[in-house]
Amino acid sequence: MSEKIYLYPMWIRLWHALNAILIILLIITGVSMQYTDPSNPLIRFDIAVKMHNISGMILTLNYLIFLTGSFITPNGKYYKLTLKGLFPRLMKQFMFYTFGIFKHEKAPFPVTKESKFNPLQQFTYVIAMFMLVPIVIVTGWALLYPEVVLTKFLSGSGLRVNDFIHVIIGFFVSFFMFIHIYFCTIGATFVSNFKSMITGFHESH
Repeated sequence: MSEKIYLYPMWIRLWHALNAILIILLIITGVSMQYTDPSNPLIRFDIAVKMHNISGMILTLNYLIFLTGSFITPNGKYYKLTLKGLFPRLMKQFMFYTFGIFKHEKAPFPVTKESKFNPLQQFTYVIAMFMLVPIVIVTGWALLYPEVVLTKFLSGSGLRVNDFIHVIIGFFVSFFMFIHIYFCTIGATFVSNFKSMITGFHESH
């Protein structure tokens, strides 16, 4: 029999839904601007730029809501890494995802009210939310206001370096999102993790 634990309050669910929509819009418009044929773009260039900029601005505000909420509510505790013994815990979870899950073994770090993420989730979420996303936001705003970017960086164009960082980190954020969606399908049922973002209840095996 499955067990349901209330883990996702309303503000987290609303933040998560808006965050997902904004990142999808940023990926689509970013790909259109960078990689499609200018004569036959996925989205007309001026429209893609406007959509990308507006989505980035809203993402910034949404991220500030996440930071504030994580600071003033118990949500922040889920992102506090315990460095002692971290690598063995990461390897144990990695081995479960690689082999154990296909042999229907029990999860080595089951979800509880006190521990929403397994070690691998926690580690990757900390990197994504507290390193990658802030870099994307800062470099994105720098592209909006290029006068704040160093004109020269290591004998090269500061704006070009900023653009390169923005694109590369954006790629990693995109990669993280696709992996995140995949792992959402391996919950108690194929759709249980998606349902939890609607109901707020995590369903355990």
